[in-house]
Amino acid sequence: MIASPQQATLQTVDIPEPGPGQVLLRLEGSGVCASSLPLWEGRDWFQYPQQPGAPGHEGWGRVEAVGAGVSGLARGDRVAALTYRAHAEYDLAEASATVRLPEALASAAVPGEPLGCAVNIFRRSQIERGQTVAIVGIGFLGALLTQMAAHAGARVIALSRRGFSLDFARACGAAHTIALDDHWKVIEQVKQLTEGRWCERVIEATGLQWPLQLAGELTAERGRLVIAGYHQDGMREVNVQLWNWRGIDVINAHERDPRMYVDGMRTAVDWMSQGIIDPEPLYTHRLPLDRLGEALELTRNRPDGFMKALVTA
Repeated sequence: MIASPQQATLQTVDIPEPGPGQVLLRLEGSGVCASSLPLWEGRDWFQYPQQPGAPGHEGWGRVEAVGAGVSGLARGDRVAALTYRAHAEYDLAEASATVRLPEALASAAVPGEPLGCAVNIFRRSQIERGQTVAIVGIGFLGALLTQMAAHAGARVIALSRRGFSLDFARACGAAHTIALDDHWKVIEQVKQLTEGRWCERVIEATGLQWPLQLAGELTAERGRLVIAGYHQDGMREVNVQLWNWRGIDVINAHERDPRMYVDGMRTAVDWMSQGIIDPEPLYTHRLPLDRLGEALELTRNRPDGFMKALVTA
């Protein structure tokens, strides 16, 4: 339970009962999402204490009990689920918001929501073989998108301010890596790599002002700029004149339809089974549930070597 800003406490509460159409999950773990940081930091519009398990939404585990009217799921089934109180030992999920995990992933951590999010962003990007794709920001999301784009046959240029994350990008299939430091130097490097044609696809995955501005300048005429970063700390300024002049398509790749989330999760599980994506090396920090606060601090401060934190139940 997040009892107050930057204070996570372990509480004992009653195990919930699944209602009609729901399942009770015995969670194995959950991912820690950067979108939870405003709540952790204590923005004015949040109320405390938060509900037990909130705001965890990246859980996976086994079905413990099923509610009335649920078919196709049974006690013991291992699933990834889209729920909202997954920083806990148990959580309720709508049966329709679960994805059964195959035997091939029997020992894998599967935080379904961010994996599905990456798949949906990739789909919206419409990446094709032979294209040059710049991915601006190589965290967990950017690294997964690098894997997907490389598998699709694109030439990936990965950009990040963190040197070690460029190492991750190369391991994920990036053909070129560029330090995200000097605006004009980055532009010149990409210009040289593309012989002045720029990139058919650019994915901004930082949620920050400067990389968003830079991403537009790297996008080719009639290219596609995909906004995958979560911009939640204020207004943004963009160069609409440049966007107009180059005739680029600008896509906000954040889904809000839970059905699309679950569909992306389902595809992500399938792609993991096929070896198209491998998130396992990106789970750099695993902590027990009573260290959730530490996991959130790691997510906020992003020390060297950090890509993604999981908390295990």
